[in-house]
Amino acid sequence: MGKTISIHSFRGGTGKSNIVANLATYCAMKGARVGVIDTDIQSPGVHVIFGLGNKKLKNTLNDFLFKKCSIDDVAVDVSKSLKLKDGKLFMFPAALDANEITKVLREGYEVTMMSEGFSEIMGSKDLDYLFIDTHPGLNEETFLSVALSDILFVILRPDEQDYLGTAVTLEISKKFEIPKIFLIVNKLLPKYKPKDVEKQMQKTFHVPVAGIIHFSEDFADAASKEVFVVNHPDHPFTKVIGQIYEKMIED
Repeated sequence: MGKTISIHSFRGGTGKSNIVANLATYCAMKGARVGVIDTDIQSPGVHVIFGLGNKKLKNTLNDFLFKKCSIDDVAVDVSKSLKLKDGKLFMFPAALDANEITKVLREGYEVTMMSEGFSEIMGSKDLDYLFIDTHPGLNEETFLSVALSDILFVILRPDEQDYLGTAVTLEISKKFEIPKIFLIVNKLLPKYKPKDVEKQMQKTFHVPVAGIIHFSEDFADAASKEVFVVNHPDHPFTKVIGQIYEKMIED
């Protein structure tokens, strides 16, 4: 059975979805069978990074949650567009549609449907890794994703609000006894040294740091229009994604 990996942040704007897309793709480039599911139903968008933003999607995660289709019907194979040679990557997008988002906000959905979907995806697609792009903050849907995870990455920026929110997030997450929990520091200004920041983070949160990503104008300029690691294999951002991957797979 493959591993379930949740990537979470206490606040929005941390770069979570971009890290999900790039880390998942990096795994697939290494030959793994990978799924990415967007459980940020209220503000979805990771599918845009995979080039699906302007395409009409036949089915979305919303359809599955409201029992209009199976979870397999939601899968979009993006392996060809990512130029994958050996691996596979399946995207399970949520609906970026005002009416669908309003329906979720108004009616909610059976949270247990999500866990059933995770299990079905892992089996039907024979996945090595299922990446879950969570909804920021602390809510029932997030707790479910976190509790089912084999690995949890918590992303924060060097920002006081992120520090305080991350502390609460980790305090709760540790109660679920997740096998591996890591921090990822994103959007660090160039003047700060990664080693110093890593030491500070581990002292503050008592959780290992999987990677520290400096703010990059190249990455910002890409503006979520591509999976960055595919077209920029030698960029510092890609090298950090590689470091996070190594932390993820080590025993």
